[in-house]
Amino acid sequence: MATKKEMEVVKGVDLKRYMGRWYEIASIPSFFQTKNGENTRATYTLNDDGATVHVLNETWSGGKRSYIEGTAFKADPNSDEAKLKVKFYVPPFLPIIPVVGDYWILYLDEDYTYALIGEPRRKYLWILCRQTCIDDEIYDQLVKKAKEEGYDVSKLHKTPQANPPPEGEEGPKDTKGIWRIKSLLEK
Repeated sequence: MATKKEMEVVKGVDLKRYMGRWYEIASIPSFFQTKNGENTRATYTLNDDGATVHVLNETWSGGKRSYIEGTAFKADPNSDEAKLKVKFYVPPFLPIIPVVGDYWILYLDEDYTYALIGEPRRKYLWILCRQTCIDDEIYDQLVKKAKEEGYDVSKLHKTPQANPPPEGEEGPKDTKGIWRIKSLLEK
């Protein structure tokens, strides 16, 4: 079996410019994502320490909003590579178990409007955009980049996005706090 090359990640990301809302255009879904999620998005806010990021991931499924909050930080504070770690606590209704994952920025355009996010095992992948839709040519370029990095892009699923997107916390919430358990049972 051939060994896969080391993934290339972006260097010198300006965290302040990266902050804000990103819409999931497509993904190779992770085990913790809600099946049939739509209007999936992430909102990043730089914390007061200037080094960590508050993460709010949201999705809508069956008309209900599910979300989880976490913290992102550089895997190696002395490196200029965009290799971050993201820590969430589960279950969200009783946050006692930390779950840490990799968040590697594999591509970011110079205007910080679209990005390709992966992780070293090449199991999960996200195409993100500041808007709810992305130009087909740009999408194809990001898919090509993912393939070059060793991803099985046949597993990529486009995420339905409303235009305009839901505002704030619009829609009934998944008040039982079982988004993680529910997503596992749906698979």
